Amino acid sequence: ASLPEADRHDTSAIYRKLTLQELQTIVPQIKWLEYLRSFLDADINEQEPVVAYGLSYFIEMGKILAETDRRVIHNYVLWRLIMSLSPHMIDDYQKERVEFRKILQGVLSERHRWSQCVEWTNKKLGMAVGALFIRDNFNHDSKETALTMIHTIREAFNELLAENDWMDDETRAVAKEKADAMNERIGYPQLITNKEELIKEYASLNVTKTEFMTNVLNILKYDAEQNLQKLRQPVDKDKWSTEPAVVNAFYNPNKNDIVFPAGILQPLFYSQHFPKSLNYGGIGVVIGHEITHGFDDKGRQFDKDGNMMQWWNNATIRAFRERTQCIIDQYSRYKIDEVGLYVNGRMTQGENIADNGGLKQSFR
Repeated sequence: ASLPEADRHDTSAIYRKLTLQELQTIVPQIKWLEYLRSFLDADINEQEPVVAYGLSYFIEMGKILAETDRRVIHNYVLWRLIMSLSPHMIDDYQKERVEFRKILQGVLSERHRWSQCVEWTNKKLGMAVGALFIRDNFNHDSKETALTMIHTIREAFNELLAENDWMDDETRAVAKEKADAMNERIGYPQLITNKEELIKEYASLNVTKTEFMTNVLNILKYDAEQNLQKLRQPVDKDKWSTEPAVVNAFYNPNKNDIVFPAGILQPLFYSQHFPKSLNYGGIGVVIGHEITHGFDDKGRQFDKDGNMMQWWNNATIRAFRERTQCIIDQYSRYKIDEVGLYVNGRMTQGENIADNGGLKQSFR
C-alpha cells in the first residue's frame, strides 16, 4: 500500500490538503475525529484542515482494515510495538530480531550494542549530547570559516546560474533570490551553550540511573509530547531540527535553510590546519551539495520562504526534466557487481544532481 520511494520525490503530486470530513469520506474505515481527539489536547472538529502525503496509502490501508479480522489487527499493532522496542531489549530478543531481519531484509548482523545505544541517545537527546561534544571536540572558529565558505560557494552558484542557457530570465532571477535567502545554520544552536536553557529544554523528561526500559519509554513519550505541543503554534523557523554531533549536512525545503552540524566540521571534511584546496574539496563540496538541493527535483517545488508552489514556468520545467533525465540515465547504467543490481537513477536523482552541483560550485 506504500508509494514507491521514487514517486515520493514529487511533493506536489502527493501533497493533498483537505478537511477531516473529506478524509472521513475518502477513508471511512477509520474514525479519524475520534482517533485524533484521543491524544490531541485541542478543539478538533470535522472542518479541521489536515495534510495527507500519499493519500492512496490511506485508501489501501482502509481496505485492508475492512477485510481483516479485528483480532489479527490487534495482534499486528502489538507486534509492531514490540518490534519497535526490541532493539532496547535483552539479548534473547535481539537474537530473534536478527533472525527475523535476515529472512525479511537480508540483514546478516546487527551493529554492536554500544553503537546502537550511542546513536539512539544522540538522536533522542541530541542537544544534551551536542553540548558535551562541542565543549571538548569543536573549534568554535570553524563557524566563521564555514560561513565565509558558504558565501563564496553561493557566489559560485549564482555565477553558474547566470551562465545556464535553459532557464528563462524571470525564473533565473527568482532562483537567485531563493539562493540568497537561504539561512545558514552552522555548528550548533546557541541553546546548548546556556546551561539554564538546556536544563529547561529537558525539564519534563524523567531519567533514572537504574531503569533502562523505563527511560526509553519516557524519552519516547517526551519526544511525542514535544511534537504534539507544536499544534496551533506558529512555526519556529529558527529552531534546529537536527543534533549537533552528527556527521551529516542538510537542506530543509520548508525553511529554505542549509545546516552544517559541528559533527561534519571535522577532519576529513574540514580542518583549520588544512590548505584551502582540501577544505573546498571536502566541506566545500558538501556546502555546494546542500545549496543545490534547493533546486533539485524536490527542492525546486518550494519558494524562498519554504512554501510549496510552482515558481518555474512550464518551459523551464520541461528543460529541467530533459536534463535530469540525462542524469537518471547515466546513474542507471552503474552496476553494483557485488549484488548484480543497477542503481535506480530515478530514485537517486536528487542526490546525484546535488553531487554534481556541489563539485562544480566548489571547484569554481
